[in-house]
Amino acid sequence: MTDSTTSEFQDWDERWRTETGRADWLVPGQEVSERARAAYDSGARQALDLGCGVGRHALALADIGFEVDAFDVSRTGLAEVSAKAEKHGLSVGTHIGNMTELPFTDGSYDFLVSWNVIYHGDEPDLRQAIAETHRVLRPSGTMLVTMLSKRNSDFGIGREVSKNFWVDPHAEADKAHPHYFCDAREAVDLFSAFDIRSLVDVEQRGKPGNGLWHIVAERT
Repeated sequence: MTDSTTSEFQDWDERWRTETGRADWLVPGQEVSERARAAYDSGARQALDLGCGVGRHALALADIGFEVDAFDVSRTGLAEVSAKAEKHGLSVGTHIGNMTELPFTDGSYDFLVSWNVIYHGDEPDLRQAIAETHRVLRPSGTMLVTMLSKRNSDFGIGREVSKNFWVDPHAEADKAHPHYFCDAREAVDLFSAFDIRSLVDVEQRGKPGNGLWHIVAERT
């Protein structure tokens, strides 16, 4: 991953150490929970939470009944996942590394979620990470992923480090690091190896100007 991306993950690692830093990242997304339940009811059993943070989706998937692997670059986040899984009697495997080189065999999963994470890399890293998700999914496996929309109010603010990869050094928290933005056509191109089943620009947490693509894709 790029140096700027590594720096951002180090900041997140520090954030996960405090209750305040973890507070906004404890409740699983409603769409993730609903689609995970539907996938499980249709026979899906192995799931990967890619960029799991402190485990809100990994734990929710395990609670549904999935065999879950949680993957992140943050040791602090993964320690939180392990502690919560043990507390609630859930089985979640934890793995550390970068999204561009996943330590899993081909076709390991039939459900994968990567929520609020994959757009932290520039386009070469992003395309490599997407290729890795395709590799570890089984045929007909489903992926839920978010990407920052160019309708997001942060797009175009600051400096374009590389194509669609913007940084605002004067912003607060993680927004001071580069983020990748895309429009619908670019999203379709990025995920061209998949069958995109749904592509919706959502205002995250109902906040105006907080545009985020919710993408449901299937490995064909």
